Amino acid sequence: MSSLFSFQHRLSLSLFSSPSFPNSSDSSLSAAGNKLTQSSPLFAPKDLYDDDDALMFVTSRGSGQDMSRRVRQRVEENKVVSPSCCSVIGYEDLAPKAQHYVDWTSLSYDTVLLLFTRLNYRDRASLASTCRTWRSLGASSCLWTSLDLRPHKFDLSMASSLSTRCANLHKVRFRGLDSADAIVNLRARNLREISGDYCRKITDATLSMIAARHEALESLQLGPDFCERITSDAVKVIAFCCPKLRKLRLSGMRDVNSEAIESLSKHCPQLSDVGFLDCLNINEEALGKVASLRYLSVAGTISMNWRVAAESWEKLPRLTALDASRTSVDHVSVSRLFKSSQSLRVVCALNCPLLEHDVNFKGKLLIAKFDDNSKMPNDIFSHWRDLISNDETMRWIEWIISHSLLRMAESNSQALNNFWLNHGAKLLLRLMQSSQEDVQERAATGLATFIVVDDENASIDCGRAEAVMRDGGIRLLLTLAKSWREGLQSEAAKAIANLSVNANVAKAVAEEGGIDVLAGLAKSMNRLVAEEAAGGLWNLSVGEEHKSMNRLVAEEAAGGLWNLSVGEEHKNEIAKAGGVNALVKLIFRWPNGCDGVLERAAGALANLAADDKCSTEVARAGGVHALVMLARNCKYEGAQEQAARALANLAAHGDSNNNNAAVGQEAGALEALVQLTKSPHEGVQQEAAGALWNLSFDDKNRESIAAFGGVEALVALAKSCSDASTGLQERAAGALWGLSVSEANSIAIGQEGGIPPLIALAGSEAEDVHETAAGALWNLAFNPGNALRIVAEGGVTALVHLCSSSVSKMARFMAALALAYMFDGRMDEYAMIGTSSESASKSVSLAGARIKALKHIESFVTTFMEPQVFAAAALSSAPSMLAQVSEKVRIPEAGHLRCSGSEIGRFVTMLRNPSPILKACAAFALVQFTIPGGRHAMHHASLMQNAGEARILRSAAAAANMPREAKIFAKIVLRNLEHHHQAECSKGKKSVIL
Repeated sequence: MSSLFSFQHRLSLSLFSSPSFPNSSDSSLSAAGNKLTQSSPLFAPKDLYDDDDALMFVTSRGSGQDMSRRVRQRVEENKVVSPSCCSVIGYEDLAPKAQHYVDWTSLSYDTVLLLFTRLNYRDRASLASTCRTWRSLGASSCLWTSLDLRPHKFDLSMASSLSTRCANLHKVRFRGLDSADAIVNLRARNLREISGDYCRKITDATLSMIAARHEALESLQLGPDFCERITSDAVKVIAFCCPKLRKLRLSGMRDVNSEAIESLSKHCPQLSDVGFLDCLNINEEALGKVASLRYLSVAGTISMNWRVAAESWEKLPRLTALDASRTSVDHVSVSRLFKSSQSLRVVCALNCPLLEHDVNFKGKLLIAKFDDNSKMPNDIFSHWRDLISNDETMRWIEWIISHSLLRMAESNSQALNNFWLNHGAKLLLRLMQSSQEDVQERAATGLATFIVVDDENASIDCGRAEAVMRDGGIRLLLTLAKSWREGLQSEAAKAIANLSVNANVAKAVAEEGGIDVLAGLAKSMNRLVAEEAAGGLWNLSVGEEHKSMNRLVAEEAAGGLWNLSVGEEHKNEIAKAGGVNALVKLIFRWPNGCDGVLERAAGALANLAADDKCSTEVARAGGVHALVMLARNCKYEGAQEQAARALANLAAHGDSNNNNAAVGQEAGALEALVQLTKSPHEGVQQEAAGALWNLSFDDKNRESIAAFGGVEALVALAKSCSDASTGLQERAAGALWGLSVSEANSIAIGQEGGIPPLIALAGSEAEDVHETAAGALWNLAFNPGNALRIVAEGGVTALVHLCSSSVSKMARFMAALALAYMFDGRMDEYAMIGTSSESASKSVSLAGARIKALKHIESFVTTFMEPQVFAAAALSSAPSMLAQVSEKVRIPEAGHLRCSGSEIGRFVTMLRNPSPILKACAAFALVQFTIPGGRHAMHHASLMQNAGEARILRSAAAAANMPREAKIFAKIVLRNLEHHHQAECSKGKKSVIL
């Protein structure tokens, strides 16, 4: 018996450190069986995160869903995707640059403060904890006037920890419902600006609470995704609680009624900028009563009554600019507004189908969709600035145009193709140079989105992509990507990734130094930044003709995928994006001489294979063959280690798929893993032993491993790992545990000298190690010859120590069962026969060892016996009382152990043993193996029913000479058998009905 396990790469990184790839030795055993080592979501240099894989990955963020599209290039067999550009960038250009270190104690306070301003809030707080001086500087009020909460998870606990620094906080940007709920815990009473995105789940209650806690609020913006759960009631609360409000922009509300708008007019006398964008219904007449309005946007509200709107809004005394983009406004309404309004200077009407021709008025500006190049000056924004001569209005124009262009890009309308080619791309590129960060981000997102023309097939419009390139977009995007602001980094990297699907653009990105930029971003601590950068690296890596460059790019991309695959939330996304196929093809593409690519690709597959569904995808994509090829042929220890780890994780899902058997059946797989246990590198040994442990759960694999010399190799490994890591010790013992399920292998392990190293490992202080060694010794003790060897090698002392002292209930349980096997009488008979030459050469006092063992077995069982509960159960056999006892004695992890018929039979036979202690121990074990809910409880119950063991149990439960605890345990086992029988019958009836 043994336990399956799988594990993922563990990454950890402290600020400013530069570690190499760590190994996965520090993993922890899930007592339940499958071994899953959860990895830290931190990112390390050089081998960093990536997000998707080799396939084109498109995420549509339209109309209130997500906010952009993401593309990953498809790798098609026998197809050249992009031309060579290795003549542009040489290998030496991609080599890591020399690093220069500065003594931080020599930095001036101003320099330290400048450093702090370039960090996100989490890193800023962490850096402030390094010393007293920096703690004082880190608390400077100038550093905490603005917070961008989007890059990392922000919840109530984080808000509470930052609250002491937020007395002078004026501006906050957040993302999602959890962050919105936590904002009030910042206790920033002087907060003036709040801007949020991903607001679909935000409700009236959350928004009302934010408004009530921040009476000094001057600006509130939520969008561009839809705020579907926010109603006019929340707008009324905002109006009442925030009398200083100047700017209110909300996207995607279903209805903005007259009461809400009139409340704004009544309670917010300084309100000058209102945007109700993409709303289903707005009361036009009520908006005409907000006399303080200067800037109004109703973009995307197609149900507008423009006759009423024109009549009402022409009377607004201060209205300077109106955004009617993507609405049904016509030239009649625009003409009336321009003629009648004394203050109106600008109307933005992008993508308005009914605005058939331009409306020209001296001193007025109409921003509409042009049909040819002659209508648009090269520097359109400078032209507008000359007409308007007002910086505030120009900032508003930039904001509303960036919003409308993003919405137009999301609509993916082919009717806009000429607009994008002639004007749209230029507008987005110009907006990327805005002084407003949110405008820059939205422009980059729009750029990443408008080039995607087919979400399903993840293809881009090459004409649009090359238009961006011709207008200098690549250099602009790379400049944004080098910004210290993580929001800009993420959106710029996303745009570069999508553009790089086009071969010509990919070449331009490489020529402009984009590979170094993206490789640097792939090392970001921010998951979104690393994800997008890795996607860009991946797209750049596609192409057969320029492998000299692409190998390094693919290495970074695979490294990014490796790190992203650590997070559970990303695995299915990577698989859906075709990442599994991409990684497998990566191994076949560079099978030799590309150690970094192979290591990272195998590492990413290993992480993905730890997930059950993704494990199946890896096997389906040919991953087993690719990984076995690496394990057999690659000489680089890093790739060997990750290939073995991936095979181990593939084999860890034996209960849910056929991967375990598939790995064993792959030609050369088991032989290669056995050979890897002999590697001089500990990491390779550890992962190979782990793979053999998991594979040994298949009957055919178990025998094949032995046939390829697995017993000898693993015994040698166990002997040599006394000073090795606990991970290697655990896996060496685990592999022997798995092999020892077979009687022939058990005997071979004993004869090969495997018992002494297992006894030594059983004495380890590491719980994982001594627990696994106890399991192996339990299996080995089933054979009387091995049991005698355990006694002769001093194993009784080790097992007794485990039985009484281990903090692991499983280790104590298996040690007790091993001792029970050794002293139930079969070893005595074997010793008397004298067939063992080893036993003849040693003078062994079995009697003394037996007394010692039974004493500690009794103590172990007694620890689970609560006197009052057992006394009550002895007087009553009521089901409720037996259930109470069962719950008290249950070891949950024991339910994951699977016993053979001969092992179950031996415990039943032990109920007739003269020793009352062994009777109680046997009954206790049978309780553990049959408790409902156990992984193999039904299997054990079936074995007992088929063998007629219920009769012996009933006899034991009624016997006068049976110890009290054994009688109670026997009754519980009978109750468990009845439960499983009824469950089986019920299942049979259901199947008949179906």
